[in-house]
Amino acid sequence: MCGIVGIVSVSDNPVNQEIYDALTVLQHRGQDAAGIVTCEKGRFYQRKDNGMVKDVFRTRHMRDLHGNMGIGHVRYPTAGSSSSAEAQPFYVNSPYGIAMGHNGNLTNAEQLSNELYRQDLRHLNTNSDSEVLLNVFAHELMAQKKLQIDHNDVFNAIRQVHKRARGGYAAVGVIANIGVVAFRDPYGLRPAVVGKRVTESGTDYIVASESVALSGLGFELEKDLEPGEAVVITEDGKIFFQQCAENPQYSPCIFEFVYFARPDSMIDDISVYKSRLRMGEKLADKILRDWPDHDIDVVMPIPDTSRTSALELAKKLEIPYREGLMKNRYIGRTFIMPGQQQRKKSVRQKLNPIELEFEGKNVLLVDDSIVRGTTSGEIVDMARQAGANKVYFASAAPPVRYPYVYGIDMPSPSELVANGRTVEEVAEYIGADKLIYQDLDDLVEAVSAGNDRINKFDTSCFSGIYATGDITPEYLASIDDARNDDAQTSKQASGQEPVGIHNGN
Repeated sequence: MCGIVGIVSVSDNPVNQEIYDALTVLQHRGQDAAGIVTCEKGRFYQRKDNGMVKDVFRTRHMRDLHGNMGIGHVRYPTAGSSSSAEAQPFYVNSPYGIAMGHNGNLTNAEQLSNELYRQDLRHLNTNSDSEVLLNVFAHELMAQKKLQIDHNDVFNAIRQVHKRARGGYAAVGVIANIGVVAFRDPYGLRPAVVGKRVTESGTDYIVASESVALSGLGFELEKDLEPGEAVVITEDGKIFFQQCAENPQYSPCIFEFVYFARPDSMIDDISVYKSRLRMGEKLADKILRDWPDHDIDVVMPIPDTSRTSALELAKKLEIPYREGLMKNRYIGRTFIMPGQQQRKKSVRQKLNPIELEFEGKNVLLVDDSIVRGTTSGEIVDMARQAGANKVYFASAAPPVRYPYVYGIDMPSPSELVANGRTVEEVAEYIGADKLIYQDLDDLVEAVSAGNDRINKFDTSCFSGIYATGDITPEYLASIDDARNDDAQTSKQASGQEPVGIHNGN
């Protein structure tokens, strides 16, 4: 999972600061690396490295990022290489000069890599599927065989990209002397929005992963890119949209609404905040239906993503809502950390209980989801140590039983706590007195209520049904081999970087 942004300003003011500000707002989508590429008079200026946005860019770097158009990227830690060489955006000088950043995962990246070497005669420097996507796009643009191109040529190239690439992807690029281009996969698995800002000089445009990146910069949300749709914004401020997929199907990733997106974002015309409120309502309905004689004394969220759902759940159950866990915001998300001991240690560093809220009470802890179960088990244990009488646990999402292959770096299937376990067995594993999961139909209804044009979401991590319909057991086995803790530990011990899975996310 990553964050992308692209801006074209019709004034003479450089876009470096606004791209920086947008990336800061999108920091929740990636804390591993950050990068910006700007363009002025056909020349690119770049700065990228591992680290948070505030650490990667200093005043001296910003001074060197010239131009009124550019793109930015924040990368989420993945099972792929964490080398700074794989920080994005990537760049190729032929044809025309193109830089690109991407959010997602190409499920046929290995096949495309071979094609690029053997057929397209293009060289790759990293194992990143983002570099693969850039080179496929560059090859298809070169295939137009024109010294000068326009937006129609760009759209033609993207049509060919959609035919060759598989998986989930939202990409933003900048082409020298042309402008900014962005496109979304034919299923709409990864989000992308377009905004505009009217100025005295004309209209500025922005493309970003989430609408939350727009409002702080004074941009107005114009639209979400449709599945398979592309946009070209020329450097003089003209904008063109075109559908570039032959058979687009709206199947956005439902996990964006459960966990990754900021609650103040709009994605595909759906309020993330309202969808999480509805998740809480649905979860409360299930408790009232299946456990009407419950003895819950207090509802507590596991910060931060579950707060909205927990608050609405408590309201509907007419039970007090309390903040019993304080979060240290300088510890990363734990389900992607290598090694079980490191994850357990990180949970204890990240959360600290307020004992007076737990002592002698039957507590219902609410989280957005349960992945490995490491965090959940440690928090249940913390609640008991803080004096809770009984500890119940509720998940605003259904059991995560299957790997996600379109750009969220979930663990190996064998390390997903719900894989091969019943709900009662998961409750025992995490040490809870009772465990309540959201029903999948309720989750879909909670999210889809915001946009009646979408009647299908990708729910593959819960259902095992993959939107693209081409995920084989062999591919899932390769993910298991690359992602499991033993593989990661072995590669770290040997000094090798893990490669080949989700490197571009």
